[in-house]
Amino acid sequence: MEKIRKGDEVVILAGRDKKRRGTVLRRVDADHVLVEGINVVKKHVKPNPMAGSQGGIVDKTMPIHISNVALFNPEIGKADRVGIKVVDGRNVRVFRSSGAVVGAKA
Repeated sequence: MEKIRKGDEVVILAGRDKKRRGTVLRRVDADHVLVEGINVVKKHVKPNPMAGSQGGIVDKTMPIHISNVALFNPEIGKADRVGIKVVDGRNVRVFRSSGAVVGAKA
């Protein structure tokens, strides 16, 4: 089971975007995620007249390693680790600090 999923709000733990928050756009692979507005780099792009794309310098969001992000816990207002617990015969994600189910309405 994945501890961090698409749509989760995460806090960056390391790198130049440390302590910033963003939403996970997608999982690139098992170890990398794409976070909205985080790890943005300048990319030089060649024009492609066949695809109708113009060349130039564009901003591109690059993947960040999953070890450098942590789920945001709205109860305490900080980043929190995530564990997996069996509740009613199914696996659910829980915050390690409080034991509350991730995404459950209070």
